[in-house]
Amino acid sequence: MKANTRIFGEIDIEDEKIITMPFGMVGLPDLQKFALLHDKDKPVAAIWYLQSMDEPDIAFPVIDPLTIKDDYNPQISEDDVELLEPLTNKNLLILVTVTVPEDITQMRVNLNAPILINTDTGKAAQIEIVWGKEEYTSKYPIYDYLKKNQD
Repeated sequence: MKANTRIFGEIDIEDEKIITMPFGMVGLPDLQKFALLHDKDKPVAAIWYLQSMDEPDIAFPVIDPLTIKDDYNPQISEDDVELLEPLTNKNLLILVTVTVPEDITQMRVNLNAPILINTDTGKAAQIEIVWGKEEYTSKYPIYDYLKKNQD
């Protein structure tokens, strides 16, 4: 599949690498096809992009929450697990969206609405954490972490 993107220019993604979100992202239910991309010029990319294949101008910066909060362990409902079956610990990839404001020192991630991806099937869903919600904020600061690990 070919796509012109705002961040990466024209890209060609193999069909088996397309991530399908039947319910789209929160607030954007019509965006259902994505590709996970990173800047190839950076040897270790902490932030990746969930690039919409439906709308080239939309790409969500995402990060593995375990890299910034090593005890992140959201409770996932059985209904959410069923959406992505067969789901195991080995094929589950969890990402969270990154908000990058004008003042990058205020960079945050949303730990309350992770994106779950079955890496075997390419099925994905953004869920809202129901249990333990007070433990995870939608505005978890990450600038200091990124700065520290950049050096």
